[in-house]
Amino acid sequence: MTTTLPKHAAREHPASPPTPTPPPPRAKRHLPALDGLRGVAILGVLLFHTGHLSGGFLGVDLFFALSGYLITDLLLREIDATGSVSLVAFWGRRVRRLVPALVVMLALVAGAVWRFGTPDLLRSTLSDGPWTQADLVNWHLLAESASYWDQHDAPRVFEHLWSIAVEEQFYLVWPALLLGLAWWARRGGRRVERWAAAGALLISAVSLVLMIALVDPHDPTRVYTGTDTRAFSLLLGAVIATGPVRDALARAVGRYPYGGALAAVLASAIAVAWLLVSGTDSRWLYTGGLFAHSAAAALLIGLRVQAPHSVVATTLARLPLRWVGQISYSLYLWHWPVFVLLTPQRLHLTGWPWAAAVCAVSIAVAAASKYLVEDPIRFRAGWARGRAGLAVFLAVMAGLAALWWLLPVPGAPTIDITKLS
Repeated sequence: MTTTLPKHAAREHPASPPTPTPPPPRAKRHLPALDGLRGVAILGVLLFHTGHLSGGFLGVDLFFALSGYLITDLLLREIDATGSVSLVAFWGRRVRRLVPALVVMLALVAGAVWRFGTPDLLRSTLSDGPWTQADLVNWHLLAESASYWDQHDAPRVFEHLWSIAVEEQFYLVWPALLLGLAWWARRGGRRVERWAAAGALLISAVSLVLMIALVDPHDPTRVYTGTDTRAFSLLLGAVIATGPVRDALARAVGRYPYGGALAAVLASAIAVAWLLVSGTDSRWLYTGGLFAHSAAAALLIGLRVQAPHSVVATTLARLPLRWVGQISYSLYLWHWPVFVLLTPQRLHLTGWPWAAAVCAVSIAVAAASKYLVEDPIRFRAGWARGRAGLAVFLAVMAGLAALWWLLPVPGAPTIDITKLS
């Protein structure tokens, strides 16, 4: 039954003013095109490390921009929902996602080097192992003056993990900064996403200035692998994940039918850079070129999110490339140790046949790692969570640390000075 109020009652009880509509919550969507971008990034790295794509090392920048975007989007969604960030929960998810595959790779590769590697390779492996475990290997290699660009002359099986160390350091610091911003914004009634974008841009600018100031034109390893000078590659991706920038991109894509064309231009420019640049000869990379490449990669990611049906997005979302992207983390972990151990001399292959063989082995091992180690522990292992998970983590870390001490270190090479005269 419907009750109708008399007119005077309506006048005595006016309707309450409308409550302002809060901004819509961030939708959590899995975009296959982003998996495809991961696939492109890891394929670029593989081709670079086999000597067939001079600029393939820029795939690491694409990984960085993706990580900055995805992690920031995840954290800002949590802030939208709860007003804060649970650092313990975030770091626990990162541990379950990254550590199991890394630990298995470190232990198996150390054993393989001890069994099949040269004494020099074993010495560098045991020296680098503890720093790799602590996610500080990039700073360790810099302290030892190990040049990234001379890695083929004296390879170290863990040197490629400098980028994993940079990302892990980002995962440690950036969520804590966002937590502080969320607390400060909540107390002052400010929009946290606007300040997150401003903070990420400011730190990116400082990082670029440091790169320009610290670069050594003869060996740019310091600025290429240093966390402080590479932070902009991650933070430019973070900028794209913030509300003001997402809204601006959405308006631009909705107002002008050029989002797909701009994405194609960006993808083409990135591809040309990968074909033409060199890490040691392209000095302009370290005076703004890497920053521009990272900005282009971040913008391409943002356009993929806002225009998921464009030609570039649908191409990236195709299954073979998407599947390679889904195993890209394990593939990145395993490819370089495989390349170092399965040398052309050992396989009696050179050129493209050797590259095809070691890439096939790397992909097979990476797939096994994903389906047998990563996914079961990440999604199904109840013991990997809570206090039990912490206890297992500490025990595994202690066991891995013991490995570096238990494996025998080869003696220093001796030189017969009588043969030098």
